[in-house]
Amino acid sequence: MDAKVTLSFDKEVIQSAKEFAEQHNISLSRLTEFLYRQITSNHYKALDDLPIADWVNAVAEGEAEYHTRPRQLKKSDFYEKK
Repeated sequence: MDAKVTLSFDKEVIQSAKEFAEQHNISLSRLTEFLYRQITSNHYKALDDLPIADWVNAVAEGEAEYHTRPRQLKKSDFYEKK
């Protein structure tokens, strides 16, 4: 069963990814699903451990930047700290 997800990316990254997907006759959604499946099917300890395909390096400009957000507390964790 498919589920919808909303993601935000740099416009240039999206354009490059769309062009790549079109050249390989696959939808951007299925390409993204494939990449997530590849990433989650192995046991990587850190983002730096992920293998980078040649095409990723070809569409990337400069060093990769990983933006993370602080982990949100569950309600139970919040009340336990008070």
